[in-house]
Order: sequence, then structure tokens, then C-alpha cells
Amino acid sequence: MTELFSKIKEVTEISAISGHEAPVRDYLREKITPHVDELVTDGLGSLFGVRHSKEANAPRIMVAAHMDEVGFMVSQIKPDGTLRVVEIGGWNPLSVSSQRFKLFTCAGQEIPVISGSVPPHLTRGKGGAPSLPAVSDIVFDGGFSDKAEAESYGVRPGDVIVPESSAILTANGKNVISKAWDNRYGVLMVSELLQHISGTELGSDLYAGATVQEEVGLRGAHTSTTKFDPELFFAVDCSPAGDVYGDQGAIGEGTLLRFFDPGHLMLPNMKDFLLTTAEEAGIKYQYYCAKGGTDAGVAHLKNGGVPSTTIGVCARYIHSHQTLYAMDDFLQAQAFLQALVKKLDRSTVDLIKKY
Repeated sequence: MTELFSKIKEVTEISAISGHEAPVRDYLREKITPHVDELVTDGLGSLFGVRHSKEANAPRIMVAAHMDEVGFMVSQIKPDGTLRVVEIGGWNPLSVSSQRFKLFTCAGQEIPVISGSVPPHLTRGKGGAPSLPAVSDIVFDGGFSDKAEAESYGVRPGDVIVPESSAILTANGKNVISKAWDNRYGVLMVSELLQHISGTELGSDLYAGATVQEEVGLRGAHTSTTKFDPELFFAVDCSPAGDVYGDQGAIGEGTLLRFFDPGHLMLPNMKDFLLTTAEEAGIKYQYYCAKGGTDAGVAHLKNGGVPSTTIGVCARYIHSHQTLYAMDDFLQAQAFLQALVKKLDRSTVDLIKKY
């Protein structure tokens, strides 16, 4: 587990929100290049490594994480030097205030900022309970004396703001607390997959990598699925755990069999393939009815229809500075993904696509 934690720490501490994924793309390129036949990209910056099969008429399979994490973008610099932002990806306003962030200027400078909160001393005598703020009203503060000083340090509207958080182990050594497991989980899954199957002959042409701009509307999945035209699509993504709220998705209970989300229904033949493979491989899994979407929701509607699914895990408190998740869930998901990829050949894919 020590080696796995080191890899998790490395990938989750990279700063890269939607549209600014270059650091993760560089990481992924470095990790997968030795294990693929070629690298391919789309026009938005999604990156995939290709493993070509020696089999005739091999099906084309996509395994896609997404590179981006949630964050913010500077919308205004106020006369007093404080900042206002727009959210990039979904945020609960309750988790935004009183946190540390990194601001990255267009010149690449890194500036510490915090999100403000109103001390209780300043709310006394106001009458009424504090209200939930809009994200656009939350003050971001880098300690500048005025707008001119902020600008002198290179701060401009459009600069990106990323959570500042370091990965740590829980006391029992089983779980990790970090930012960005959604979806550095997927990025690490892809790099580990390609490393572990390096040299293994496959019955499919495998395109394994990561899309961009998932958190702002699954945008990279539109372009990459259209360009690379797979017969099957596997999103690799992290979902919210509901275990502490009496809902579905428990950390430590294995990978997710995600049979429903608002943008995607798992097809019966795909479900049969996943269940059969999980049982044969001894994979620990749990059924999951999702309330959010993944890249599979876009991919399955492209190019005349692409049977798709999501190979995922769940984590508590996602889209915040501090997400908590189980390392064993990653290992179960990785074993599952490897087993799936190794079984996919022309006859298997034709059975999944049969109606």
C-alpha cells in the first residue's frame, strides 16, 4: 500500500482544472509512453495511448479517464485588491469558504490565496441567521493592498484558482484524504492499466487515456469519441459515496456496478459482460444508482451509438479540498479493468453489441 499511496499523492497533488489540464497531460504522457505503440490527441487536448492488436478485424475500445479537477477562475479584481470568481465545475458553497488555494497567473506564477468567511463577531446584531452565499459573492483574498498591487503581481481576470491540499493517510492506513480523486483516480487507473498489460497481446485495439473539460460539460468526450470512433467506451471515474448519509456507495466495498445515472442507462448485454467478468475474476463490487454523470453519458450517443459504461469507485466529500477514499477500492477497480480489457475481442464485442 505504501507504493500505491505514493502514486496517489503524486497524481492528486497536481493542479489542473478544466481547460488548463497541461500538467496532468504531461504526467500521463510520461507514464504511458513506454507502454503504448503511439500517442494520439484531439483538438481540445485529450490524450490517449494506443495499443494495436495483431488480430484481424480487431474491435476498437476506448478507456477514458478525465484530467480535470474542479476549481475557480478570477472574474473580477475589486478596488480593494480582493478577487471574485466563477466556479469551474460543481461546488457546494458550504465547502468553499475559509480554505487555501493556489492562483496561477497567465505567466505561470503561483500565488497563495484564501477564500474569505465572515467572522461571527461581524454578524452580531444584524438580525436573522446567516444565509448561504453564492459562489460569485465569496471573497478570495491574496493579501493585496489594492487592485493595482494585485495587477503588479500579474493577477488578471481569467487566471485559475485551484484547491491547496496535500494527500495524507488515515490512521488505520487503509484510506487516503486528498483533493482531486475525482478524477485523478481515473488518470492513475489508466497509467496502471497500461503498465500492467504492457507486452500482453490483446484482442482489441485499445485507446486508453484521458479527456479534458469533463467537469464543465463532458466536452472532451464529445471530441475524442467522435475522432477515435470506438465500438465500446469505458469511462473511468469517481462518484460520490453516500454511506455516511444513509445512501448508496460505500468506501471499502469495492468497485461500482453503475447501472443508472441521469444521462446513461447500462445496456443489458454490457451488464451481463461486467457481472460475468467480475464473478470470474473474484472482484469485489457494489451496485450503484448514480445522481450525476460521466463521459459515458456523451460517448454512448456518438457515431450512431457506442455501448458504454463507467468503471468507478466512490469517495466521500468529492468536489472539495478533502476527499476520503479507500485504497483497496482502487485495487479492485484496477483488477476489474484489466480483466475486462483482456477479454475484449471481436466475438465478445459482437455479443455485447447484439440486439
